Amino acid sequence: MRELEYPFDSEYILKKSKRIRRQLLEEGSAFLHKKIAVLGGSTTHDIIRVLELFLLNCGIEPEFYESEYAQYWQDVMFDNPLLVRFEPDLIFIHTSNRNIAAYPAPGTGEDEIDAMLEEQYGHFAAMWDRIADRYHCPVIQNNFEYPFYRILGNREAVLPQGRIRFLNRLNEKFYRYAREHDDFYIHDINYISAAYGLDKWADPFYWHMYKYAMCMQAIPEFSYNLANIIKAIFGRNKKSLVLDLDNTLWGGVVGDDGAENLEIGQETSLGQVYSEFQRYIKAQKDIGVMLNVNSKNEYDNALAGLNHPDGILRPDDFLVIKANWEPKSSNMAAIAQELNILPESLVFVDDNPAERDIVRTQLPGVAAPDIGTPEQYIRVLDHAGFFEVTNLSEDDRRRSEMYRANIERERQQQNFGDYREYLRSLEMRGTIKPFEPVYMARIAQLTNKSNQFNLTTRRYTQSDIERFAADESYITRYGKLEDKFGDNGVVSVVIGRKDEAERALHLELWLMSCRVLKRDMEYAMLDGMVHACRSCGIATLFGYYYPTAKNAMVRDFYGAMGFEKIREEEDHSSVWRYDIPAVYEDKNTVIRVAE
Repeated sequence: MRELEYPFDSEYILKKSKRIRRQLLEEGSAFLHKKIAVLGGSTTHDIIRVLELFLLNCGIEPEFYESEYAQYWQDVMFDNPLLVRFEPDLIFIHTSNRNIAAYPAPGTGEDEIDAMLEEQYGHFAAMWDRIADRYHCPVIQNNFEYPFYRILGNREAVLPQGRIRFLNRLNEKFYRYAREHDDFYIHDINYISAAYGLDKWADPFYWHMYKYAMCMQAIPEFSYNLANIIKAIFGRNKKSLVLDLDNTLWGGVVGDDGAENLEIGQETSLGQVYSEFQRYIKAQKDIGVMLNVNSKNEYDNALAGLNHPDGILRPDDFLVIKANWEPKSSNMAAIAQELNILPESLVFVDDNPAERDIVRTQLPGVAAPDIGTPEQYIRVLDHAGFFEVTNLSEDDRRRSEMYRANIERERQQQNFGDYREYLRSLEMRGTIKPFEPVYMARIAQLTNKSNQFNLTTRRYTQSDIERFAADESYITRYGKLEDKFGDNGVVSVVIGRKDEAERALHLELWLMSCRVLKRDMEYAMLDGMVHACRSCGIATLFGYYYPTAKNAMVRDFYGAMGFEKIREEEDHSSVWRYDIPAVYEDKNTVIRVAE
């Protein structure tokens, strides 16, 4: 919904929230349902009201538990029965500097300040540890924003007695906890309040009148940033930037002005703006965002612009370059197809509002933000949070490299008349093993990102994955795939629940990254599960298919794998059975597998 895309009108959202909610529920489908507990040190009702809108807009239908005012700590530590029965999928702890029990006074000694700091940190750490033991779900915790006044003036951040110094030290302890604990995330309200404007954010009227930790008008900014973390945890991030060239990556029109006359580099103030923007885009690639070009241009002119000596981005920074005179909406669809991702995974960046509107209309789900003037490009894209980082794995950093290798594989396939010969030419090597700690984050990420090849559509957090790995009543397997073009990383996950009485295994999750489709990795994974079953006396596999708007491609997957369909419901969900033969021959013949 355009009204909820950044930059948005906060006043409009606050006034029209009921109408927006009703429209989102009427127009949306296939929402991911998640239970979110909001534990507040201040009033949270309006935060929840607005947060729901942003979550619905990115495909998550939230169900909320809201603590009583300032009972966040008690709800956790004393096992509030309502919270326990709620069984949250995620817990958000909304505290602020208003919840600091005590600050150092100007004459307080450093030893006493250290003790105060440890006591305040311990108050929170005990709660986080309790949540990990009791609820096994992700936690989002606010850090602390700066106070709106400074007793010690500019020495507040310098002297140990300063409140800013105290909060900085406390925040650093929070950050250390986040680095050392999986599924724990910081909501950086210290940054948000600074970007919004601390004087407006911390208007005392709203605290004393309503016990809001921020002014009413800041709630949409707060909730939007929080929603970005939640959507990232549950796999709703975008994957790729698709960029226009003329007046987007540089000033001027390369076909008219010539590459040598483009505004880029240090010679002019506008050229510096475009250089900074290109540097920002280049940094996105470093965190795993795939870069592509969609420009109305002659291809050679586009390359000339990208090879400008003062440019930061180069042609080989992009996976797909569409420089032609086709409609940009058609190019967008072609880019998604070449990358083998859904169009809704794309973010289209173009200075022309007409082009943005055409893409939005023709390809619903593609983000096409109103980026404003060149000086605003970075701020708009950055605050939009399309690629919010929760975990940064090696696979994330190597994503462009892996997709580039996939494009090379597709090109090589065209040189083979026999597909099996093509597969053998890839020299594929697979690793199929039980879940291991080093890959837990990536496995959880896959369960939340894979849509097309996900048979049961179940989503799991890293804590869930770790529990499956430790539970002897489950068989888990992850699959990695390498070939002569490179390492695809972890690309497939299977989780099966044992039924000892029936000597059966129920496949509760089977998914695979679409970038390795049709390379027999699914057969290798089945072989791995069969061998695991035979080693523990299991004779039968049961597979389940639950249809969504996105996974129709695997509707008959089990049939192709040799399973027998034993039941199908009206909604096309189905149950399949596979009796492991006494003599089992591996179905995979092209991947050399190490188990």
